[in-house]
Amino acid sequence: MLKITYTCCRNLVHPAAQKTYFTKVHGLPNISPLVSSVEETPEPIPTTVKGTIPTWIHGSLLRNGPGKFEFGNQHYNHWFDGMALMHRFQIEDGQVTYRSRFLHSDSYKQNSERNRIIVSEFGTLALPDPCKNFFQRFLSRFEMIKPTDNASVNFVKYKGDYYASTETNYMHRVDPDTLESKQKVDWSKFIAVNGATAHPHFDPDGTAYNMGNSYRNKGAFYNIIRVPPERDGPEDNLEGAKILCSIAPRDKSKPSYYHSFGMSKNYVVFIEQPIKMDLFKIVTGRLRGKSLNEGVYWDPNQETTFHLIDKQTGKEMPVKYHAKALSTFHQINAFEQDGFLMLDMCCSDDGQAINNFLVQNLRQSGEALDEMYNTMSRPLPRRFVLPLNISSETPLEQNLNTRPDSTNMSLSQVFCTFEDLHGEDLKDYGGLEFPHINYARYNTKPYRYYYGCGFRHLVGDSLIKMDLESKKFKVWRQPDLYPSEPVFIPSPNAEKEDDGVILSVIITPVKDKSTFLLVLDAKTFEELGRAEVPVNIPYGFHGVFNSSA
Repeated sequence: MLKITYTCCRNLVHPAAQKTYFTKVHGLPNISPLVSSVEETPEPIPTTVKGTIPTWIHGSLLRNGPGKFEFGNQHYNHWFDGMALMHRFQIEDGQVTYRSRFLHSDSYKQNSERNRIIVSEFGTLALPDPCKNFFQRFLSRFEMIKPTDNASVNFVKYKGDYYASTETNYMHRVDPDTLESKQKVDWSKFIAVNGATAHPHFDPDGTAYNMGNSYRNKGAFYNIIRVPPERDGPEDNLEGAKILCSIAPRDKSKPSYYHSFGMSKNYVVFIEQPIKMDLFKIVTGRLRGKSLNEGVYWDPNQETTFHLIDKQTGKEMPVKYHAKALSTFHQINAFEQDGFLMLDMCCSDDGQAINNFLVQNLRQSGEALDEMYNTMSRPLPRRFVLPLNISSETPLEQNLNTRPDSTNMSLSQVFCTFEDLHGEDLKDYGGLEFPHINYARYNTKPYRYYYGCGFRHLVGDSLIKMDLESKKFKVWRQPDLYPSEPVFIPSPNAEKEDDGVILSVIITPVKDKSTFLLVLDAKTFEELGRAEVPVNIPYGFHGVFNSSA
């Protein structure tokens, strides 16, 4: 097989020199309150504003994440298992109100009615019903684990409606004002998929793209999904959704796990990483008394493969792009320039983190907590430059990257290295995750700035703004405060890429400190104001800003 090696012209990290980045920290503070159950606040309550909240901000920050970790005397095992608690920070005229509400999923309602865990989650296997007789409990071991509708990962928007979303085939349409659950929606009723990510991408006209697996007689397939922006009627939700392309995994019995994907103007980019799902173990989990996460594993001996799918034709490009084993949860941006596709994402050189986020690990203290953190590979932002124009005349064993400022190819295979999108000093902040950009104006386009959380703990403990031109960054960090994913809001009549503000929910395990919504000037990264909330909020996952301007 012919192989072409494609390398980076600047700041190249060659595979032979790549080293997994671990840390050596000591004395990490206990963060148990950040992963503990709280009560909901279903009616809006006022906050105490300190500093100034810009009066041009009109809308609400919607956040999602786990908020209840037990029913009765039964406890969830994994952070991802907690019941979805939705949050709304309403911002008007410089003032902020807060409310929260548990998603009334079938999982939540069944668990609440019986005051025990009835529905299995990612890391928790529901025990057989003690009210059944021995024979019925025995037979229940042979049942498949049913997918949960506990949509705790994100808020997503399709055709103007907001949905609480997870990674199964179920979403819940939610009223963005009251946070009331309105409708349970099943992806599989519209297209042949068994789930979809909670991180869709959007074209400027509102067309949504997503990815989801399907499990057929011939094994698993990865599917690219397209949802039109128009609604055909008031009851329309996912009508018109279609599968744009199906991709066969390297091993159909052990497909890759993925949390998100990349998208440029003309391509969907799927990253097939060596975090694998053993379908036999998952299907037989109940019989063996094992939860779903027991079937997910990291295989460092496999490469990472990038698949490019043309958004217009639905055809997968014949060239496959390969890199060393890496894991990724979130992409930063992807754009096309000078015959190349630039793919920027947060990567780790180890993929075992997903099974490290057990609730008991997050609640550890002392040396046990330090050891857990120090054994986890840190996520770092990287750029992969994928050449789009490859033909039979492409020269072999040469660097084809003619770009003066960037990263790497048989005529059907490209072997990629990467460029670091950071300086060495970012490692002092534990790497970076939960990336965000000025999405409305710069998604799928060349850009200069990205924002994220520094992770010098098991959860984010700083906010970071990175300048791609200089690879220098600005930081917001204060002791005992833990920021959520930063969300960029452009200012009215913005001219510069960073004209706007950053919103982040700041929580703390310290009793004499307040939880608050933080507003930073996105340009200077200085604090403009904060809105203190008189209730506890757990550490969540993702959210969106719903503008009312």
